[in-house]
Amino acid sequence: MSLPIPPHRPVWVPGVHGYASAKTVHAGERIAFHISSDRSYSLEVCRLGPDPDSRASDARVADLGLHDARMQPIHPGSYVHVDAGLPAGQPLAGLTLEAWVMPWRCDGPRQALLTQGDASGGRSFGLFIDPDGHLAWQLGEGALPAASPLRASRPLTPRRWQHVAATWDGREAALWIDGECQARVGPEGAPRPAKAPLRLGAAGSAEGAGAFADVDLAMVAIHAGALTPEVLAARVRERAAELPMPDGLLACWPLRDGGGDAVADVGGHGWHGRVVNHGTRSILGPGFDAAGAQASHTKDSAPAGQGLRLASDDLYDCRWHATAHLDVPADTRPGLHVARLRFDWEGREAAYDITFLVKPRAGARPAPLLVLCAMSSWLAYAATPFARNQVDDPVWPRRSTGLDNSHPEAPAFCSYTYHRAGQPSYFTGLRMPWPNASPAALYDPAGSGFSQWTRLERRLHAWLEREGHAFDVLADLDLHADPAILARYSTVVVNGHSEYWSLPVVDAFDDWLRRGGNALVLSGNTMYLRVSFDADMSVMEQRKNDERGADPASAALRPPAGPYGEERHAQDALRGGQLRTLGRSAASIIGLETAGWGFADAEDFGVYHVCEPAHPFFNQPQALGLSRDQTFGHAPGGGLPRAIGHEWDLSVATLMRMTQGSHETAVLPEPPRGLTVIAQGRRAPGRMDTYLDWHSRVCEPIDGVSAEMIYWERPQGGRVFHAGAVGAAWVVGSDPVFEGLLRNVLHHFGCEPGQPAG
Repeated sequence: MSLPIPPHRPVWVPGVHGYASAKTVHAGERIAFHISSDRSYSLEVCRLGPDPDSRASDARVADLGLHDARMQPIHPGSYVHVDAGLPAGQPLAGLTLEAWVMPWRCDGPRQALLTQGDASGGRSFGLFIDPDGHLAWQLGEGALPAASPLRASRPLTPRRWQHVAATWDGREAALWIDGECQARVGPEGAPRPAKAPLRLGAAGSAEGAGAFADVDLAMVAIHAGALTPEVLAARVRERAAELPMPDGLLACWPLRDGGGDAVADVGGHGWHGRVVNHGTRSILGPGFDAAGAQASHTKDSAPAGQGLRLASDDLYDCRWHATAHLDVPADTRPGLHVARLRFDWEGREAAYDITFLVKPRAGARPAPLLVLCAMSSWLAYAATPFARNQVDDPVWPRRSTGLDNSHPEAPAFCSYTYHRAGQPSYFTGLRMPWPNASPAALYDPAGSGFSQWTRLERRLHAWLEREGHAFDVLADLDLHADPAILARYSTVVVNGHSEYWSLPVVDAFDDWLRRGGNALVLSGNTMYLRVSFDADMSVMEQRKNDERGADPASAALRPPAGPYGEERHAQDALRGGQLRTLGRSAASIIGLETAGWGFADAEDFGVYHVCEPAHPFFNQPQALGLSRDQTFGHAPGGGLPRAIGHEWDLSVATLMRMTQGSHETAVLPEPPRGLTVIAQGRRAPGRMDTYLDWHSRVCEPIDGVSAEMIYWERPQGGRVFHAGAVGAAWVVGSDPVFEGLLRNVLHHFGCEPGQPAG
C-alpha cells in the first residue's frame, strides 16, 4: 500500500463511488471494497451472467448486507513535501528563493511555488502566483502584513519557462523574473519563516496542504544571502543546466530524480523531499524551451526530463478505508465479477458496479484455453472516476472524454483527456474508481448499442460457456506481473480492445508464439501503444506525443498528446507511444497493424466479406457454405451488431498500398511470409474517420477496406488467427456464421468443448 500523505486539503465527492483492492484476485483469496457514499446502500457480489444486456442473469456470489452512508474524502493535488526547513521564527539576515517555473495557468485560485507556512495565511512564507498571474512574495511574520505581499509589476507568461527569484539583503526585498527586477520594498522587520514544512507547489492551510500549483518546476533553490543581479542574470543564461554555487546554498532540488517519489536535495543539508500524489517526471525542462531545441533533439537521445510537473487535480490513489470484504470461495469459476451497490437516486433505484476479475485458484491446473481481458485499455479510458451517478446505462462519449463530474474539483482526466489546467495526462491510478468498466457502460454512438471494456469482452465469455469450453480468464495486468503464466497455455484469446501493452507482455507473447503457441485475436487497434507500471503496480504510465514530421492535417484527429521530446517513460526511461517505434511492430508478432479509427453514427459499422471461401476455417469441421464476397460479422439481415467499426487493423501488404511517398523516420517493411487474408472488413465512410498509412499519416482507404481477417503460420513459430476489428467480439451471439468460424478456429487450435483442465 502507498504511504500515508501529510495533512492535505480534502474534497468531499457526493454520490456513491468505489473500487476494489485489486483488479484481479485468485479464487480462495480475499478482496476488499473501498466505498464512499453519502447515502445507505445494499451490497452484493455477483458473477456476470450470460446476458450482457441484463443484470438479471448475473449469479449472486455473496450478500454483504446493508451499509450506512459513509463519505470518504479525496485529496487531489501534487506537490513536494520537505519536513526540514528554515529555522522557525528567526529573523533572516539574507535570503534568496529561486526556481524555474512554467505555469500552465495564470488565472484562477492562488498557486504556491515555494512556501514554509502554517495554518494561518499571515504566516505563510514564500513565493506564489496570484489569481491575476502576478508573482507574489509573502514575507512571513514580522514583515509585510498578510494582505500586502510584494507583487511583481507584470504577470508571468503561461506555458513558457521563466526564472523567478525573491531576494532579501537585510534591508530590502525584491522580486525578479528572468533576471529583471519587478518590485522592491523595504519591509518593517526581517522576514521570519513559520514552524512548518517546506512545500514545493503547495502552501499550508487550516486543512493541510493547499493552494496547489499547476506548474512545471526545475532547479528550485534557497540561498542564505541575496544573490546579486549579475548572478541572477547568469542563472537565467544557464537555463537550469548547472547547479547553483555552493557558497551560501541552503537547499537545492534539481527535480531530475527520475522515477519514484523521492526528491533529492543537493544543497548539502539533507532537506530531502517526497512527491505527494505522484506528479510527472521526465518533462522538457528550461534547457529545451529555447528556439530550435526540439529540432536538435533526437528520438534516441538520453531522456530530456529536467523537471517535475505538478497538477492541482493529480490523484492516483484514493487511500480510502476498506468498507467491506469478501473471501472468494475456492471453487469460484474464473470470470468477471462485480461488487454491486444498490441505492436510491432521485427517487429510483440505481446500481453502481465495481468490476473485478476472479482468476483460477493459485496452483490450479490450467484450462485448455486462456482468455485475456484488456484491462490496460480499460484503465487508459477511465475518465471521470467520480462521475455523477445515474440510473440509466451511461453512454461514454467518443474517446472517453467523460461523463458529468460529481464535483468540480474531482479529477476527470484519463489517457484521452488533459488535466484541468491543460497538462498532458500520462498516468492512471489503479486504486481509483473506474465506472467506465461497469458492465452496463455503453460507448458512442449512443444509438448503436456498442460498448467496449467489460460489456464487450463478456460476450465471448458467455458464448464459450454456452459452447461448453473450459477456459481461464486473466487480465493483461496479470501477465505483466508474471509473464511466465503464458507458458501454461497452448491457446490464448486476445479479446476486446486490446490496445495498450507493456513490453514484458509483448515480449512474453512473442516468445510464447515462437514456442508454438496459438493466438486467437478478437481485437482491433491491437498491441498499439506501450504502457509501463510502477513497482507495486498502482500507477500505469503511457505517453502519446506529437511526432516530428507528422502530418499537420492529422493533428486534430490524434488523441491528446504531450509535446515532442516527452516520449520517455519516467518509470523505465524507455520510449513510449507506438510499440513499433521500439521495434515491436504488432504486424511482426500477430500479423496486423493499427490502420485507423472512427465512427460517429450506428450506420458507420461495416461487415466482413469473404476472400478465401475454400480456407479450412470456413469449412472444417463445420462447412459454413460461404462464397466469395459473401458477408458475415453482422446480425441477421445485416443489422447491428456489425463487427467493422470503432478501430481496426490491416496487413502490411495493404498498408503498403495505402502508403504514398517517403517518410523521414521509417522504412517500409517486407510483408510477412505465410500470411493469408481470408476476409476483408469493409465499411462506408463515416463523419469521424481516420485512416492511417504505415507511417501513421492520414490517407484514404482502398475500396472501403478497413480491417482484414487473417490466418498466419509464422515462420518463426506459432499460429495466429486475427479478426482485425474491435467489434469482432460484439457479434458473438448474434451471427451464426461468425460463431461457426470461431468453432472451426478453436478446433484447428486443438480446443474442443468438454475438454478438462490440465
